Amino acid sequence: MAIGINGLGRVGRLVLKDFFGGFNRKSNNEDINILHLNEPNCDAKTLCHLLKFDSIHGIWDASIKQIDNNKISINGKDIILTNNTNPSDINWGNSGCSLVLDCTGAFLTKNKLKSYFDSNIKKVIVSAPVNDPEVLNIVFGINDHLYNSNKHDIITAASCTTNCLAPIISIIHKNFEILKGQITTIHNPTNTNVLLDKPHKDLRRARSSMLSMHPTSTGSAKAIGLIFPELDGKLDGHAVRVPVINSSLTDCVFQLNKSCKASDVNNLFKSASKKELKDILGIEFSPLVSIDFVNDTRSSIVDAQSTLVTDSKLLKIYSWYDNETGYACRMNDIAKMVYNSLNV
Repeated sequence: MAIGINGLGRVGRLVLKDFFGGFNRKSNNEDINILHLNEPNCDAKTLCHLLKFDSIHGIWDASIKQIDNNKISINGKDIILTNNTNPSDINWGNSGCSLVLDCTGAFLTKNKLKSYFDSNIKKVIVSAPVNDPEVLNIVFGINDHLYNSNKHDIITAASCTTNCLAPIISIIHKNFEILKGQITTIHNPTNTNVLLDKPHKDLRRARSSMLSMHPTSTGSAKAIGLIFPELDGKLDGHAVRVPVINSSLTDCVFQLNKSCKASDVNNLFKSASKKELKDILGIEFSPLVSIDFVNDTRSSIVDAQSTLVTDSKLLKIYSWYDNETGYACRMNDIAKMVYNSLNV
């Protein structure tokens, strides 16, 4: 059995890089074959170049070659490349793929994702949350135990910010009980922003992403309700897009039912980072800045110096995350889990 990837933008390319051990993780997927890639906006020559040279994440030390117009090679392994827009036009089955990672960001409803199953695909993992009761939104390390191979054919990796938030909320809610909260993600620009001023339905996003901070919306706080149903409607938030090219920061404010101290909170994070959330959650006691977290494969790294408690029950936490690398790695963790469930 093999895997295909549809969509080779920022996330898709980093997912591919991690599959081939490009981030030197112990949990890379050496036993999994990727046999088919699809990207309508990129030919083989361009894809090889973009995989090799990344302006943010550096040069990938791998052998990447174009074989022909429809095939590339990574470290000696040939991979088919097609350029279709509609998933129903892609013959994944002929490539031997049973699992597809949808990294397009374009198919975010169950109905739009159904066409994958017309070509003998068994499971689809989506790189964005899908709000449907039959779709399982997973934050790996937090609720992946809910996955049932006999029940769930469409799975998502939620969002990068939800992956940053969920480990924090899991620990704080378990120990102090969150009553309500507000989240601000201080987030680098993505391809939904514009380099120079340009018409956009969000008038703030119509302005240059490299010259200003842009208050805007995010669904990550509300999406937490998909992961923690008991907190549905109790958390909300927004985003500020800032002209920093990578690594983001989540500002969390929680009203708690139980009293706490900043030192107690940090000790809980420290313990979890070494045990149940190892390689998912981190805590940093040094005075670092955003660039220091580029290429960090963890989902969330608490800034210990910024943990703040007011009147024992109002808690503020800052947590860093490489919103590209960390998220791509979690997609692969989920892919390996699903892959193994199909090979039992």
